[in-house]
Amino acid sequence: MKRITNLIALAILLAAFTSAKAQVTWNLQKCIDYAIQNNIQLKQQSLSSEYYNNQLGQAKNNRLPNLNAGLQNNMSFGRTSGYDNTYSNFSSNTTSGSISTNVTLWSGFTLKNAIKVADMDLQASLQDMQKAKDDMMLNIAAAYLEILFADELLKVSEDLIKITQLQIDRTGKLVEAGSLAKGSLFEIEAQYAREELNVVNAQNRLQLAYLALYQLLELPSTESFKVEKPVLPEIGANMSLINSMDVFKNAVQLKPAVKSAEFKLESARNQLLIAKGNRMPSLSFGGNYNNRYNNKYAYPDPPYGIGGMIPFNSQFKNNGNYGFGVSLNIPIFNHFQAQNGVSNSQIQLEVSELTLQNTKNLLRKDIEQAYTNALAAFKRYVANQKAVVSSTEAFRYTEEKFNVGMINSVEYNQSKNNLASAQSDLLQAKYEYIFRTKILDFYNGKAIEL
Repeated sequence: MKRITNLIALAILLAAFTSAKAQVTWNLQKCIDYAIQNNIQLKQQSLSSEYYNNQLGQAKNNRLPNLNAGLQNNMSFGRTSGYDNTYSNFSSNTTSGSISTNVTLWSGFTLKNAIKVADMDLQASLQDMQKAKDDMMLNIAAAYLEILFADELLKVSEDLIKITQLQIDRTGKLVEAGSLAKGSLFEIEAQYAREELNVVNAQNRLQLAYLALYQLLELPSTESFKVEKPVLPEIGANMSLINSMDVFKNAVQLKPAVKSAEFKLESARNQLLIAKGNRMPSLSFGGNYNNRYNNKYAYPDPPYGIGGMIPFNSQFKNNGNYGFGVSLNIPIFNHFQAQNGVSNSQIQLEVSELTLQNTKNLLRKDIEQAYTNALAAFKRYVANQKAVVSSTEAFRYTEEKFNVGMINSVEYNQSKNNLASAQSDLLQAKYEYIFRTKILDFYNGKAIEL
């Protein structure tokens, strides 16, 4: 008996632990921070920025002299001419080595401009990464607000079905007392069944909203959490929105998409300078040192005697040679490669200019769309507020008449459905307005907060 009691207590503790774990709550900022740290696309963009950073380092290092060494070993067999001009059969092993260096002194400023290109590409990549973060923040905010909306919609459905349950109990008593026909009870019960379906649909919508957020976070649904319900801003009839053009003037200076396009345009300008520099002469300085050793080298004369082997130190000292030189390369005709390079770079520059203008246009359109949607949502919210007040009062009056048998259940259900529709429309307009205003604030340089 004691063992059974212990097992029951353990089961209760496990259930409590599981319930506590399931009740973990995340606020919007925690969702955003988690996504930034774990989202795969953001990690890929970060690696892309590291790549461009390496490209910049290489462009800077290209100004330095190079240094290369070589080592060769050759073996020969068979008849070979000796020091006395006679031929004999013997094998030999020759080892040679070399060191060379070269540095570009001038190349039409291509090295300098290549550094600028790499730097602009890196800056553009960093802005692209910031844009990816911004897009992720907006998507998470939208998913977060969808959860809040679905949760409130579920509560509305649950409140309505509670009212219907009370009405079923009241109608059942009236039917038993003979005050109402049994058909009235059937109609109310049918309404209850329809509202049960509405509750199920609302629950499914809430579950799908959570799933969408989990997937944005790259988080398995098994590691579920509940979102924190913030105190949302009150929406009043005297509220005003920032003009869309004022928002655009700030956004065009702040948004990473525009900055990225500007950096890419500057990169294209320097690419054109590199292409023009390739038509100019280039000047470089180089030097080299060579030496060799042969294991069959022999003296024709003393001190080692005729045919004596020459030591390694003596060969290393006597066989070494070095030199320095300046090289001037003047491009005269190379199948019009330089000219075509300039032409292609000019085309790419024009493409980058159009891309920048298109990016600004898209930003302006997005802001105008967000402003228009927010204004429309605000107007719908104000109108639906009045509709909810009037529908609530109409339903209260209809319920009173239904309770005394003045109207039938069809009219009662119609009035109740009108109230549910008005409440749903009000919630939708509310969250649409909040989301659109958050987008406008975000474009205006403010952080997304709830």
